[in-house]
Amino acid sequence: MNKYSVLWSRTAEKDLEATVEFIADDSVDEALSVLRKIRDKVSNLFSMPERGRVVPELRQQGIFIYRELIVPPWRIIYKISGRIVYIFAVIDSRRNAEDILLERFTR
Repeated sequence: MNKYSVLWSRTAEKDLEATVEFIADDSVDEALSVLRKIRDKVSNLFSMPERGRVVPELRQQGIFIYRELIVPPWRIIYKISGRIVYIFAVIDSRRNAEDILLERFTR
């Protein structure tokens, strides 16, 4: 089985941290559950990074290098480069993801 390295960008770390802190204001248990679900989903990328779909909003703009995994309602955005998977964002899909993604990935 092929093994990849998975690296979190500072922006993605901040996204995840902000998400967990926001949820923890209401429920620490729920915040820990969400954190665990996201971390578990990302751990699949060590062996199967191609499993995520190409991000639809970016595909419409002709950008095919970013993929995503879904942990409802969060979207984990990443890119595969050689043997490394870079996590770029954890976005709440209830927000306008297209604006966020285009602003972040077309600079």
